[in-house]
Amino acid sequence: MEGAVIQTHSLCRDYKTYKKPSGILNSIKGFWNRDYLTRHALRPCNLSIGRGQIIGLVGANGAGKTTLLKLLSGLIHPTSGTAEVLGHVPWQRKPEFLTKISLLLGQKSQLWWDLPSADSFSLLAEIYELDPVKAKERWIALAKRLRCEDQLDIQLRRLSLGERMKMEIIGSLLHEPQLLFLDEPTIGLDVVAQETIRDFLDEYVKESQPTIILTSHYMDDIFELADRLLLMSQGSIVFDGEVDDFVQSRAAQRAQGEEDLDFEGVIREFLEEEQSRR
Repeated sequence: MEGAVIQTHSLCRDYKTYKKPSGILNSIKGFWNRDYLTRHALRPCNLSIGRGQIIGLVGANGAGKTTLLKLLSGLIHPTSGTAEVLGHVPWQRKPEFLTKISLLLGQKSQLWWDLPSADSFSLLAEIYELDPVKAKERWIALAKRLRCEDQLDIQLRRLSLGERMKMEIIGSLLHEPQLLFLDEPTIGLDVVAQETIRDFLDEYVKESQPTIILTSHYMDDIFELADRLLLMSQGSIVFDGEVDDFVQSRAAQRAQGEEDLDFEGVIREFLEEEQSRR
């Protein structure tokens, strides 16, 4: 894809773990001759992702989603293969690359626990070398859109989980990244907070055209936000296409009179079928 934000070729990541032998004698021999087991966290992956897309990355625990996110954001190195993200090799971690991306991993906070969010945003503005006046205008504007402007001067640890996640999203967008990795942004949140965050992300992408890679166990997030669906099973991408195409193709495969499933049920059924084939 010309002008792709993300381009990978045969990108994969393996982990080796020590295979502990049984028995004392074999354990002693293991000091000199060790056997290892290889786990394929990500099998050869070829992707091309353009600007302004929201990619829904779905799979069971251990399917390889977080490994793929960490590779594309440069947190880990691949075993083999190549990747180009925003014109950079991500694991080289060059400053000009890092200022173009943002990574929000589950409940891992980038804000300071004992500080009001506004103070954390000021520190982030210093780190990213942003104009302090414009940075403050931006975080106030984002807070208004997320309906949490009255929480900016309260210590982060005193906020509810939903309000904390909103602050984390503001911090992630403060430097206007071109690529945003969101890992479970609505996990544990109440229905109102989930809807507020989904509405905000949908509007933000339409206006600013960043690319978002979104993982979530809440299928409403994927169904309502994603333009494109990547389904992963045991380290492999087993489906890559539009959400509507996936739903329609699965509906066409169902026998007449068979009970219809909601989106989450269709996803679960598909992944179970893929796992049984492997």
